[in-house]
Amino acid sequence: MFKYLLLFSLGFALLNFSSTFAQGGPNAGTITGKVTSIDNQPLELVSVTLVELNKNTLTDTKGIFVFSGIQAGQYSIRIQMIGQKQTIIPVAVVAGDTAHADYHLDKESITAMQEAQVMGSKNPYIQQESFYIARLPLKNLENPQVYNTVSKELFTEQMAVDFGSVGKDVPGAGVPMIANQGRVTWFSRGFETEPNARNGVAGSAFSDIDPVNLERVEVIKGPSTTLFGTNISSSYGGLFNRVTKKPYNGFGGEVAYLGGSWDFNRLTFDVNTPINQDRTALFRFNGATTFQHSFQDVGFQNTLALAPSFSYQITDRLSLLLDVEFEQAKATSVVRFNPYTGSHKTESIATMGFPYNKTFLSNDITYSTQMLNIFAQLNYKISDQWQSQTIISRTRSSINGDITALTGKTDSTIAPQVINGYTNFIATDLQQNFVGDFHIGQFRNRTVIGIDYFHNYNDFDRATINFKATNFIHPVSTYKITQSMVDSAYDNGTLRKETNADNTYAGYISDVFNLTPNLLVMVSGRIDRYHYDGVYNITTSAVTGAYDQTAFSHKSGIVYEVLPDRLSLFGNYMNGFFNQTGSAADGSTFKPEHANQLEFGVKGDLFQHKLAGTISYYDIRVKDVLRTDLNNPEYDIQDGTQLSKGVEFDLTANPFRGFNIVAGYAYNDSRYTRADSTVQGLRPAGSGPDRMLNFWASYRVPRGKWQGFGVGFGGNYGSQSYQTNTKTMKITIPSYTALDATIFYDQPKYRIGIKVNNLTSEKMWSTRLTPQNPAQFIGTMALKF
Repeated sequence: MFKYLLLFSLGFALLNFSSTFAQGGPNAGTITGKVTSIDNQPLELVSVTLVELNKNTLTDTKGIFVFSGIQAGQYSIRIQMIGQKQTIIPVAVVAGDTAHADYHLDKESITAMQEAQVMGSKNPYIQQESFYIARLPLKNLENPQVYNTVSKELFTEQMAVDFGSVGKDVPGAGVPMIANQGRVTWFSRGFETEPNARNGVAGSAFSDIDPVNLERVEVIKGPSTTLFGTNISSSYGGLFNRVTKKPYNGFGGEVAYLGGSWDFNRLTFDVNTPINQDRTALFRFNGATTFQHSFQDVGFQNTLALAPSFSYQITDRLSLLLDVEFEQAKATSVVRFNPYTGSHKTESIATMGFPYNKTFLSNDITYSTQMLNIFAQLNYKISDQWQSQTIISRTRSSINGDITALTGKTDSTIAPQVINGYTNFIATDLQQNFVGDFHIGQFRNRTVIGIDYFHNYNDFDRATINFKATNFIHPVSTYKITQSMVDSAYDNGTLRKETNADNTYAGYISDVFNLTPNLLVMVSGRIDRYHYDGVYNITTSAVTGAYDQTAFSHKSGIVYEVLPDRLSLFGNYMNGFFNQTGSAADGSTFKPEHANQLEFGVKGDLFQHKLAGTISYYDIRVKDVLRTDLNNPEYDIQDGTQLSKGVEFDLTANPFRGFNIVAGYAYNDSRYTRADSTVQGLRPAGSGPDRMLNFWASYRVPRGKWQGFGVGFGGNYGSQSYQTNTKTMKITIPSYTALDATIFYDQPKYRIGIKVNNLTSEKMWSTRLTPQNPAQFIGTMALKF
């Protein structure tokens, strides 16, 4: 199937390539021009209109537009960009000649440059400007919130072949936790954080996510529910936003093969083409298929990902973007080990004798997942100051088969557990934003006003089956759980046949006001109405747990640009919340749990983008946490508190041509400040290491006979962390230092490379005590066209 889809895509692209560039007759004239930013960088995807003929086109990757086959006469070229006044350029066409109509931005417009694409020579590892972060035309140095970006150029150089590897370049992300169905979770500021955002809206995926369709990953730090809500922001530590690849105005693409350790085989493709003569309709198709065995005694993964994307400039004011992500996988679950916690002692996973290379399962204990994400966005330029953005996002993830865990029964025995059956997750997000960039007197004002509707539906039809315990320190060589054993024990399992659904209705506003050209303040608020339908038990037809809740969150900040566009000081005070169900012993219903963050720091982008980074201190205080009521142990009370504070630092440097450094450091101090006596004052289990470091340096020969030859080296460090942390029992995860290296040769028409991950085969575990890969060798060859 994959082969035929690839051949169809290439044939479709070539067919349109030939028809798109058909020329007019020999007596026709041509109009061409180039659109550039204030610093002379070409702007792609700018809408250009030949007014008299009502013909539209878009600038290409070099900022150039062309109208061919134009009869001699006087014409007007209209340049239309959001955040810019429309510009009319008169032009005279002479038969058989080419007329020029260039346009150069006379002032900086981050709105225009975000709507278009800047195709310049700026360090590709520094991609800090994003409309998704604040939903406003804000540069990184103007934004009082901290965020990091990982560009495709960086994770392509590092040969990241799975989504978890992308987090290596995010300060404080740590070892990714891979759930049984392939879903990835990282750390952020002491909280587990899932990648639930896709292009700035809800895009949860309860399955493997292939990086083949990623343009970049944006990591927004701190509580972020004011703009994004609880359906995207999965923790108070922030959120991970997946920005997908979009069509561009030109024909091109790449086909790549990667092979490596444990029968790793991966084939990817990326094809892009205009599909009409005016170049206003663009199509891009990304895809990948991957197969790999596990380094352990059994285990494998086989995935297919397809991601078509279509954009259409309907008029010079109205544009449509439509893209789809489809992925399916068949695999065995990764090891999830839940140690025995009744021994009242401190022990490390590295010394308790649990085997690093053994799963206690077989290759027929598998799950199958399927993910389908559909995203549509309609942009309309209302005026030179206001734009409308309408978004529809639909996501579906299904899991069928077996997901597993190994539960400790004593210090030396485990009982395998298998959850067998079907699970389905469906979410719909409808969002309408109005974005303004205008002046009140002499003061610049940037505003987003939005409404958001989110519907979530979950369906469970599965059984949990527990098997007899076995010794893991001295395992029986023939002991393995098989599918036939699961089928035989299914009727004795604990059934879960239920559905649940919820609806969220929200409105929000965010405003950035320039008190002076260098000093700005941000004020934002959100009101969120949550309705939970409850759990419908299919067996009994009973509905339980329905409730309604209303929450308010705020976000405020201040930025002072000490050196405009180069150095800024910032501070923020932000709030996040999560809905809570239930009631206390006195009958009072619980309210949403809240967290407030106070943060301040410095951002810089110096020496013509050769040195960029952020350093900040944050203090997050969580309140209204549920904990056991000591006077009524069957109830909870809502007076718990938690603290998470620390320092983060990230740096991107280009000291001289061809040499790049990406580095980060995160220190986090988390602890329960009012909690049950068993954990009072302790660091929460599952909060990750308190100190983490990431580093990557690469050099690419910039000129001469060896131009394109490069090497890269880097690594990640994490201090000791906890899987369990109570006053009586502690399961520790040892510190780690993992080193990677690559060598490559990158040319305009091809790229070859070799990568070694975890050079020293450092033993590492995720927070679910999943053993990580030892040294892994990968080679790649890519053809570009």
